[in-house]
Amino acid sequence: MTDDWKTRVTQIRPVEKAASNPEQACLVLIYPPGSELGKRYELRGADEVVIGRGADCGIQVDRDSVSRKHAKVTRAGDTWQVVDLGSTNGSYVNDAQVTQCGLRDGDLLKIGNAIFKFLVGGNIESSYHEEIYRMTIIDGLTQAFNKRYFIENLEKEIPRCTRHQRPLSLLMFDLDHFKKINDEHGHLTGDFVLREMSRRIRTRVRKEEVFARYGGEEFSLTLPETGKEGAMKVAEDIRGLVDNSTFDFEGDKIPVTVSVGVATTVNEIAPEPFIKTADDNLYKAKKSGRNKVVG
Repeated sequence: MTDDWKTRVTQIRPVEKAASNPEQACLVLIYPPGSELGKRYELRGADEVVIGRGADCGIQVDRDSVSRKHAKVTRAGDTWQVVDLGSTNGSYVNDAQVTQCGLRDGDLLKIGNAIFKFLVGGNIESSYHEEIYRMTIIDGLTQAFNKRYFIENLEKEIPRCTRHQRPLSLLMFDLDHFKKINDEHGHLTGDFVLREMSRRIRTRVRKEEVFARYGGEEFSLTLPETGKEGAMKVAEDIRGLVDNSTFDFEGDKIPVTVSVGVATTVNEIAPEPFIKTADDNLYKAKKSGRNKVVG
């Protein structure tokens, strides 16, 4: 099954009042990683900018999932909006598919599998630099922390828990048969599953915990001051949350499960062997049938 023939349900959001000084507006590429990550596309001085794969587009995104002329961003007075140009894979604002939609400061615009952040207003320079900093610690697709931040946090958390003789637990988990999802439904569907799973899990994460995308379809959750029993319960809650959820993308219902490995320590340990213990348990969960928790 491919992404290019599906019936699509589109939404139209009214054009809304933009922040002051609409002359200062830009799109910042926040996903996927690559040489152009963080690139800033200025919109001021133009009333219309076309985004697409074609070389004649104002913003060129040379990816297979992007149509030759995919969408356009237009200005009308003091507002900005995006208009889909009949693209194959659709245009999305904050994960809602749109045909025409007003843009607000901070909105996420998805064109194919490329994600831009829309910035507008008088403090655009500050907003841009803040976004560049966020990109050093946040994964652009899932909005979970990235691997770099996860490791740095673990390097601080292990000594702290050891010093106070408090347990520290770590969950490593990934999606079962994720390659099959991509192969049968397409990579845009796979991206949706990763984003939606992350969104649902983030609603359950406490502020002192760190939820991160470790790489590909693998994620981690650091649980300070949580012993093995509590960590196993959290792991089972996450497994059940995913297993009992409906992942519905453009009419396709995608069955999704995760396998989880758990590790707990009360002693000083380097991050690498701690992660390996959780990863080894994750591997055991997969070998024993998937959609399981092992700790």
